[in-house]
Amino acid sequence: MVHKPRILIVDDEEIVRKSLAGWFTQSGYEVEAAPGGKEALKLVAERPFDLYFLDIKMPGMDGLELQRRIRQAQPDATVIILTAYGTVDTAVQALKDGAYDFLSKPFDPEHVEALVRRALERMDLLASRKHLQREVEELTGMGRIVGQSPGIETVRQMITTVGGTDSTVLIRGESGTGKELVARAIHDTSPRRYMPFIVVNCGALPEGVLESELFGHEKGAFTSAAGRHKGRLELADGGTLFLDEIGDISPKTQVDLLRVLEDKQIVRVGGDRPIPVDFRVVAATHRDLEEQVQNGAFRHDLYYRLRVVEIFLPPLRDRLEDLPLLCEHFLDQLAQKLGKPLENLPSATLSILKGYHWPGNVRELRNVLERAAVVAPSALILPEHLPHPLAPAKTQEIAGASLADAEKAHIEKVLAQVDWNISRASRILEIDRATLYNKIKRYGLSRQ
Repeated sequence: MVHKPRILIVDDEEIVRKSLAGWFTQSGYEVEAAPGGKEALKLVAERPFDLYFLDIKMPGMDGLELQRRIRQAQPDATVIILTAYGTVDTAVQALKDGAYDFLSKPFDPEHVEALVRRALERMDLLASRKHLQREVEELTGMGRIVGQSPGIETVRQMITTVGGTDSTVLIRGESGTGKELVARAIHDTSPRRYMPFIVVNCGALPEGVLESELFGHEKGAFTSAAGRHKGRLELADGGTLFLDEIGDISPKTQVDLLRVLEDKQIVRVGGDRPIPVDFRVVAATHRDLEEQVQNGAFRHDLYYRLRVVEIFLPPLRDRLEDLPLLCEHFLDQLAQKLGKPLENLPSATLSILKGYHWPGNVRELRNVLERAAVVAPSALILPEHLPHPLAPAKTQEIAGASLADAEKAHIEKVLAQVDWNISRASRILEIDRATLYNKIKRYGLSRQ
């Protein structure tokens, strides 16, 4: 575990909370404590913990109910149940509900420390297994499609359905929605997955260059043709050809491409010998091809040839429930790329991201997070680290002119941003908790 393990102790007995917190703090863990379920759930909502110690008998919400509530929000939570009423039935129920272990009061410090060490080692093993599974999924393509919204689940089902076939697929969606990821996933789940996956960005190349890139050319075919060049269609033989932004190709290229799809052979520019090719075509576009067919800008026979199976990728604004998962996925990537730890986004930052309309879709989200991760001084991305127009407006001046006034205003602002979570505020301010408590008392700050 690369970060300091975080432990939450929930017990209505103060002596139990203080004893366990003291032992764990001395062992180098980050510890929070709560006297009941309501207070505990508030802490969990702000930032999940690595390990939970939950008393079984508490006023209001008992430990078993609290465990169920925690695991709804954090399915992989590691929970140890505490009780002075160590009946077999209670222990069995706790374990059935997913508890890691069961601990009876009074506690032996050495036994508790050994139990924590084993639990954290188990979590590391599970995290490693999850990481390896994610890497395998990345290699197969499907793992790169992040989300659980109905629209994304439909996309996954379509990929699974068409992956084993050789049918031509047309992927529709706005720019930045991830059409190439879907194309790669189709290739990676098909019998052609061990053969080339060739990408052609049809909208980025002029017509003359695109023809040479697609079909290749023979030596001397034009002034700069110093040698023979294999085109993308030939290189894709046996594999998958992904034609991105297919709606941007010229009428002449449409005719040439249609002939290749029908005859399964190409002729290089400047050549006269047909070359057989065998590849699957996956095309993508953000344009309204039906409208282009109606106004004569796109051939209807090519349109129907490409649209054997159609997959629609919803824009990010229509699947905002996927935004937390996407942020977690991108932050994991960015942590490795930037070489710095990055925590999951606090609720204030997520709330701002969910309120944005995302014209650039998932691609824009990743760019926003990368910029914020670069400028954030710590592992936590706060609202002010977001780029314009997402970042909240800065105040023009700080009330008061003294250094103490400025410090008071800054501490008050940070406490409000983290909802008065003292541990998080002290990390952001880079002071210890005791110092922060003293400053709160000195300046007369209070939670509104």
